[in-house]
Amino acid sequence: MSDQISSVVTLSTPHAPYPIDLRRVGAHPDYWYPVAWCDELKARRTLARRFAGEPIVLYRGASGKVFALEDRCAHRQVPLHLGVVNGDELKCHYHGWTYNCTGKCVSVPYMLPDRPPGVRAYPAREIDGLIFVFPGDPALAESRLPGSLGSSQRKDYKTRRLNREVACHYTFMHENLFDMNHQFMHRKQMGSIRARCLGRNHGENWAEVEYSFSRTAGKSSVGEQVIVDLMRKRGAAKKDFCDHMRIRTDYPNQNLKVWVGRDIQQSSDPVLDVWLGYTPVDAEQRTNRTYGYLSVKKPRLPGLIHAVWPFVTWFTENIFREDKDIVEHEQRAHDSQGADWNNEVFPPLRDLRAVLARCGVPMKDSD
Repeated sequence: MSDQISSVVTLSTPHAPYPIDLRRVGAHPDYWYPVAWCDELKARRTLARRFAGEPIVLYRGASGKVFALEDRCAHRQVPLHLGVVNGDELKCHYHGWTYNCTGKCVSVPYMLPDRPPGVRAYPAREIDGLIFVFPGDPALAESRLPGSLGSSQRKDYKTRRLNREVACHYTFMHENLFDMNHQFMHRKQMGSIRARCLGRNHGENWAEVEYSFSRTAGKSSVGEQVIVDLMRKRGAAKKDFCDHMRIRTDYPNQNLKVWVGRDIQQSSDPVLDVWLGYTPVDAEQRTNRTYGYLSVKKPRLPGLIHAVWPFVTWFTENIFREDKDIVEHEQRAHDSQGADWNNEVFPPLRDLRAVLARCGVPMKDSD
């Protein structure tokens, strides 16, 4: 990355424009991105997906493994997701050209043994119920493979999927979660909540911020009570407890954790653990597919979490609906003004913006 990109925040002043427009910094391809749920891709079937405008076909071979190829035949550019899975190979629907999992064309029924060029293959991996692809340099793929996705696979948590298409640049998603000063927007769901920043930290490709919260008016919803209050000990005064939230971006993914208690130890399990991945869909990266897991620690009483789970779903869906709506408004406002005009930002947001600018790839103007 150039010096200009890596020092984007330090070069700016409170009343001067950013050296670059962060909303035109593309997601870097040299990372793993979720593109589908594992159970969406059945045996010997295909799925069409996109990463930043690049068409990708996923297919599950007879071996059960998932493969990813460029979704266009080298012959007539027909989408390969229309084709037929044969063993661990994929046969084009049009003329039957056949590709193996490395993208090599291994058969053309009506031609001599000389083989035409193949198509691009992408590293693909199933991790905790999601299919990831690596759109960048394959040599970097293994070293950057994600670990576990939050607490989604733990039996002592109950987990729901988060899955939606959002019409905004991926950086709006990072900022929306990172800056909890927007709780005013969720007042109908949570009452009036005041966030207090406890501290922040950042590195070359990560940033985190920590908060505590106080209620200034209104009451918590049933969904909020389920997530937080069920983990408080019965008979203990709620005023003796405090809430602690940590939001962290490990590029290109995000994680949110919440702890409650008198003497909070962050080595302990959080009551709420949210993992999020944002995959750009279109070439301009003004739309992303958000994949995620929301995991709530099960209370000691068996079965209680299942009985109240509809309230958790209702509460979290309303919160995410409001977030989706507001970031899409932000994107439309940005497009109409043609610049990233926000120069005075919350200090932790400056840390985050520096990370996103360093890790992203400057995009060519699409207009």
